[in-house]
Amino acid sequence: MLQIAGILVVFVMVFGGFVAAGGHFEVILHSLPFELMMIGGAGLGAFLISSSGSTAKATVGAFGKVFGGPKWKAQDYRDLLALLFAITKTIKTKGMIALEPHIENPTESAIFKRYPRILNDHFALDFICDTLRMMTMSLEDPHQVEDAMEKQLEKHHHETSAPAHAMQSLADGLPALGIVAAVLGIIKTMGAITEPPAVLGGMIGGALVGTFLGVFLAYGFVGPFATRLKASYDEEALFYHVIRDILVAHLHGNSAQVSVEIGRGSVPTTLQPSFMELEDALKSVTAEA
Repeated sequence: MLQIAGILVVFVMVFGGFVAAGGHFEVILHSLPFELMMIGGAGLGAFLISSSGSTAKATVGAFGKVFGGPKWKAQDYRDLLALLFAITKTIKTKGMIALEPHIENPTESAIFKRYPRILNDHFALDFICDTLRMMTMSLEDPHQVEDAMEKQLEKHHHETSAPAHAMQSLADGLPALGIVAAVLGIIKTMGAITEPPAVLGGMIGGALVGTFLGVFLAYGFVGPFATRLKASYDEEALFYHVIRDILVAHLHGNSAQVSVEIGRGSVPTTLQPSFMELEDALKSVTAEA
């Protein structure tokens, strides 16, 4: 896994270079538990002060996303395109009335049950069904519908991205907390100014471990974790943009197949099905229908 390899590279290059330059670990190992207690504890406290309970809980659970990446895979995008094709095709051929049972009780819908991962995603399901409900209430102006959907997307992305912002704030604060720990070490050293130079050197070295640790954790781990998490949330948001693009294209009067093709263009390039792959997926939907 790329992230684990990156962690190993950081450790090997930093501490390998330290040893190769003639450094010794005694001072670092002696000071490490105390510096970790001060910096890590203060960082945790600052994180709790600045975060809501839901954000703190979500951040703990988000570490899996740092290593696993976005939850939506290539097959999920193909399933989404096929689902929206079935929905828009039903509207075109049978009218909105035929779709009402599916959006009122999607867990029992023959259309939605074909795609359990989408069915089990609370926001995706509500986003599709709520938009279709607006359309059943004669809100068919594509610009109004697009504006309403965009507001929902912005709110959802802001809420789901909170762990990445909280983690980045922690990364920004860790170097300063490292300085705090180092200053305390210097204060301790100044209180023992009558000690021999060898002792004072060890104490100053221990104090500098605090500065090193704060910067090392911030830029070697927590900051990159926050960046990776933000990228995962940003990519996941594109899944919902596909829903918006297809339903708005449908309201502009396009056929079901053209609407889905427009939505295919919003799929991330690395996960985007080819035109022929989409054709095969839509043929299977038509056969099932």
